[in-house]
Amino acid sequence: MTTDTYVHKIGKLIQDTRQSKGMTQAQLAEKLNTSQSAINRIENGGQNLSLEMVARISEVLSQNIVTLNKTGKMNFKVHGGKELYGEIEVKTSKNAAVGLLCASLLNKGKTTLHRVARIEEVNRIIEVLNSIGVKTKWLENNDLEIIPPKRLQLENMDIEAAKRTRTVIMFLGPLLHQYNDFKLPFAGGCNLGTRTVEPHLTGLEPFGMRVEATTDHYHATIAPREVSRSILLTERGDTVTENVIMAAARYNGTTTIRNASPNYMVQDVCFFLEKLGVKIEGIGTTTLKITGVKEINKTVDYYPSEDPIEAMSFIAAGIVTDSEITVKRVPIEFTEIELAVLEGMGLAYERSAEYTARNGRTRLVDISLKKSQLHAPKDKLHSMPFPGVNMDNLPFLGLIATAAQGRTLLHDWSYENRAIYFTELSKLNAQIEMVDPHRVYISGPTKWKPADVVAPPALRPSVVILLAMLAAPGESILRDVYSINRGYEELAQRLNTIGADITTLVN
Repeated sequence: MTTDTYVHKIGKLIQDTRQSKGMTQAQLAEKLNTSQSAINRIENGGQNLSLEMVARISEVLSQNIVTLNKTGKMNFKVHGGKELYGEIEVKTSKNAAVGLLCASLLNKGKTTLHRVARIEEVNRIIEVLNSIGVKTKWLENNDLEIIPPKRLQLENMDIEAAKRTRTVIMFLGPLLHQYNDFKLPFAGGCNLGTRTVEPHLTGLEPFGMRVEATTDHYHATIAPREVSRSILLTERGDTVTENVIMAAARYNGTTTIRNASPNYMVQDVCFFLEKLGVKIEGIGTTTLKITGVKEINKTVDYYPSEDPIEAMSFIAAGIVTDSEITVKRVPIEFTEIELAVLEGMGLAYERSAEYTARNGRTRLVDISLKKSQLHAPKDKLHSMPFPGVNMDNLPFLGLIATAAQGRTLLHDWSYENRAIYFTELSKLNAQIEMVDPHRVYISGPTKWKPADVVAPPALRPSVVILLAMLAAPGESILRDVYSINRGYEELAQRLNTIGADITTLVN
């Protein structure tokens, strides 16, 4: 079933079922925490639907809208080998959105986040928030309204939704000054190997938080105390930094955080907290001085910044298909090192003058790619904490290396298992040599061939395979693309607007 046929048929089924229940579009919209116009688009086949949304609608209408087979997987059929063309705009950041959703718990007033990415990762956090009493409502243009209750119902937390995302660990900071005793389920998310939460616990301990890990949850107990010295983060991690920043935001005093991540999602959280009245010095550096506010009850609006990882995805798509496209609204502060690496490999491109994102702070540019003859970089490809190459952009640099003349060493030191997923590209005829779980050699240029591949259970490696399929002449299948839907909004449909040929299949 093609995407167009799928959404129109499902929309008609939803409309018929709603009407048979005597329910108006407005009533259905209210129960789904969305707008009436969104329901109208769904029923008229004008909006793509995730399987999770279909399940939610089925639950509200008390009737199965569709019956899936045993797997219920969504797949992409890709007709590759086509040159891309035109312009594509970068949407707001997934990682900023989830951090801001957690930060909204600090505010007892109404928070409205504008142009939020409607992706599965965001849906999971919204499900968790709804389960503990937070009211959320989708408005026009993907704006999201968030209103917390007077007291969160933590005992009612949706455990299954919480276990499907790592973001729930970032509830620790916002809840620290509100509750003396609470539990959170273990964090889930991408399957990239074990990642310790110890740096989170070390960073929050100066506020008086102790966390005991049991077989299936974290048990946090808090005995508030004065933060007597600077907090040194043992790991310059993005979520670790956000967690400690959010704890400092409600601390009645001044906190200095050293070895903080200055990355894009951290800056977004800082900009948002400033709108809540929190004073923050050093945004964009590794030392933050935060003067907190004991109580926060404000009506606040915020626009998350654009996603540098999505920007690099589109740049990689253009390069690997040897296409001239323009990627608009690229957050240049968080992509300029990657572009410098690519320039060193021979990439030709034009860059527009800088302009400001809707948050009034982030610097954006448009990048127009030119046809280029790439060669392997002189040094290995590896990530570093910001302002180095972003660890989430490293897989896309690896994909680009498949189009370069020569042999490239890629070192993905930050994850235990992610480099292994590069070997999946060999199914599409890429020349990949595994050195160890962290290092691969990539030899190019690649003469791509189509293949049938099951998407890895990790976001960026799955997208890398999809983009490689765009370059492979013929028909490829990428199976079970849930991991892509976790982090990208309507990726296939948006790539199709610049000349890709991707069909969504539900089997």
